[in-house]
Amino acid sequence: MDIQRILLFAVFAFSGLYLWESWQADQRAKLPPPTAQGAASQQTGSVPGIPDVPMTPDGAALPAAVAAAAGSPVADVPATVSTVTTPELPTIKITTDLYIAEIDPVGGVITQMALLKQPDARDKTKPYYVLQKNNERTFVAQAGLTGEGMPNHRTTYEVLSTQRELKDGEQRFDLRLGATAANGERVEQILTFHRDSYVIDVTFKIPGAAASAVAPYAYFQFARDTKEASKRSAMAPAAYTGPVVFNETDKFKKIDFDELGKLAADPSRRPSFTPTNDNGWVAMIEHYFVTAWALPDSNTTQREFYARKIGDGLYSAGMLLPMKTLASDAGLEVTVPMYAGPQDQDVLKALAKDLNRVVDYGMFTVIAAPMFWLLNFFHNLIGNWGWSIIAMTFLIRLVFYPLNAAAARSMGKMRVVAPRLKALQEQYKDDKQQMQMKMMEMYRQEKINPLGGCLPILIQLPFFIALYWVLLSAAELRYAPWFGWITDLSSPDPWYLLPVLYAISAFVQMRLSPMPISDPMQKRMMQMMPIVFSVLFIFFPSGLVLYWLVSNILQIAQQWHMNRMLEREAAAKK
Repeated sequence: MDIQRILLFAVFAFSGLYLWESWQADQRAKLPPPTAQGAASQQTGSVPGIPDVPMTPDGAALPAAVAAAAGSPVADVPATVSTVTTPELPTIKITTDLYIAEIDPVGGVITQMALLKQPDARDKTKPYYVLQKNNERTFVAQAGLTGEGMPNHRTTYEVLSTQRELKDGEQRFDLRLGATAANGERVEQILTFHRDSYVIDVTFKIPGAAASAVAPYAYFQFARDTKEASKRSAMAPAAYTGPVVFNETDKFKKIDFDELGKLAADPSRRPSFTPTNDNGWVAMIEHYFVTAWALPDSNTTQREFYARKIGDGLYSAGMLLPMKTLASDAGLEVTVPMYAGPQDQDVLKALAKDLNRVVDYGMFTVIAAPMFWLLNFFHNLIGNWGWSIIAMTFLIRLVFYPLNAAAARSMGKMRVVAPRLKALQEQYKDDKQQMQMKMMEMYRQEKINPLGGCLPILIQLPFFIALYWVLLSAAELRYAPWFGWITDLSSPDPWYLLPVLYAISAFVQMRLSPMPISDPMQKRMMQMMPIVFSVLFIFFPSGLVLYWLVSNILQIAQQWHMNRMLEREAAAKK
């Protein structure tokens, strides 16, 4: 196979992968939207003598497969999203240094969380809403207790504390909610907010309940539709959106919304994850952001994971675990931290084991993860992500220097013998087989590897794709500026200057490295490649185009130097 065929194969392989990812993203986007919810049909917590039957938002009982079998306490988790709100019960507005949250007194549901330091993808003047519940989108955090008459996320709580804002000098404060269970026991739900943190600790406490017959479980879940809050280019593949479960048995497990729909429709299907474990976490991830219920690694309480479809276009995922006896007052208590914020890998890694894996690099994780580490290393030294990309490009070129030097020498020799190749092509233009034999004979005599210039492209292509996923998925690069007109390295160049500069560099590189192509069609295709790639790069992250442009410039410099050296060698032999 000659060099031009391999190059074309690499281009088409990359394009095929790109189209496949785009098709998958489009299929995920075609999931049905949520239907309107009837708030009037939602009731408060259970009453004595009436079993807590899981209900869909429309009021119908869940399928047997969703309601869980064999007495699992998951069957007692209400499967509703909408909550009761009345003029007398306005939402509770909580303000910290990082976000503004709204808590519904009905269930203590976190219905909105605006991240003050994370701009919205569509309007940079507004904060990003990692949680919200309105006519456009449903994504909320719910928690409650299972068991007959126990308060859940449909129960109206009494607000017991008055503080709503993190004050100067404070590191944390609590929002305390109270409700009375059907057996008369007092239940408290406590939400603890921290300075400089996207973690909210959610605690349930039943003082003095150890002597009673009540042994409730607490559930912590997210409920959402399939809509994405972040915009993306129609030409770019989207990162995974949906539930994930991690434990030592299954490791990192994505659970597509499609899979949950199939589980709801077919009770005989088994879930793709292990439901019960003494470790792990559950999360909902979307582009650049994650919401997760994540216990510390030291907590080995047996927990049950679940994910299910709860309505038309609505899904939930969460964990359920037993309340533990308090040593101080013989009561019951359970606390689970909730993280809702950007996918900051250092922060996530510190919260729970492998929580940083929610940063989705797809099949290229084995290359992309070290590349991000290297990129982050340079950023810690330089302080600018754009210059860090350039520094990393220099290092990658240095690592591949021996291979690139051999390729440059091979391409330089091809340039030197180009007149002889042209003469052969003219002489044997009617005998393709003889022409190929003569060309190969000349390659052997001149010690030229016709594939030498192609190998660096093939080897560096996975790094190119891996860097693409780093720039697509790493929240640290969201709205990261370089200089001048490049204010977001994760978005396309708004002025298209980088793609144009890339096209120019590609033409220069092609002139320095002529290829012995006799077929006019193949020659035209090779000449069109810089234009094709530059058009594609219009839709690619500007940080990726910057990487490829700098790589091209370094390759041009190396090839120019090699060509001059070979010309001097050829002149010395005469």
